Amino acid sequence: MSETQNRVALVTGAGQGIGRAIALQLAADGFDIAINDISKSGEKAEAVASEIRALGRKSAVVLADVTQASQIAKAFQDAVDHLGNLSVAVANAGIARVESLLDLSPEAWDRMFEINVRGVFLTYQAAARQFIKQGTGGKIIGAASQVAHRAAGGFAAYSSSKFAVRGLTQAAAQEWAAHGITVNSYAPGVVDTALWDTAKEIQTSLVASIPLGRLQSPQDVGNTVSFLASSKSDYMTGQTKIPDGGMVFA
Repeated sequence: MSETQNRVALVTGAGQGIGRAIALQLAADGFDIAINDISKSGEKAEAVASEIRALGRKSAVVLADVTQASQIAKAFQDAVDHLGNLSVAVANAGIARVESLLDLSPEAWDRMFEINVRGVFLTYQAAARQFIKQGTGGKIIGAASQVAHRAAGGFAAYSSSKFAVRGLTQAAAQEWAAHGITVNSYAPGVVDTALWDTAKEIQTSLVASIPLGRLQSPQDVGNTVSFLASSKSDYMTGQTKIPDGGMVFA
């Protein structure tokens, strides 16, 4: 699709943190944005939508739990109804947890996979169905992590879930290429967001291992997604790009 035409992006988990930064960056790039988050974050989602409108772009809030197929399907339909045909879908919603593998409960393991893997799978699937219905092709972009390339102690469930996202991205890229759909993911490092609020000491200790010498900002991630959402990445699919300050090479 020409970047002079109307473009619409849906971003999950966009009420704060990385999702907010991605939504604002894509709006600055010229996209109208559908903001998805869960219902309890509705006020935050509305605030981001207001920021986007202030940039001169259209925005709609489409609340849904990404782990529920019917809800995420409705969110995509609502986005199209309000903003028009979809161009880009960003499966950003996710959670993180620091916990010893020996202490990790089956319930905590399942919850990590429910949001980080099932949620991404359902978002990918809903996006692909919409793109195929439109007959336009499109770009699907998912949230992986540097631990999708090199797992980290204390992050067993999180690392495993992000490896799964990387595999899902590769499989989806192969299946949907014939429809003109590209599927890529982004793999941030140590990002300065609220996800680290319960592990600030670990976050601070990790700075010394970052060659560029600072924590990653949500905007750093938004910049990578901006590239993946643009025509500059048209010949890229099945890839997991690592904007982590030089911590992991793959």
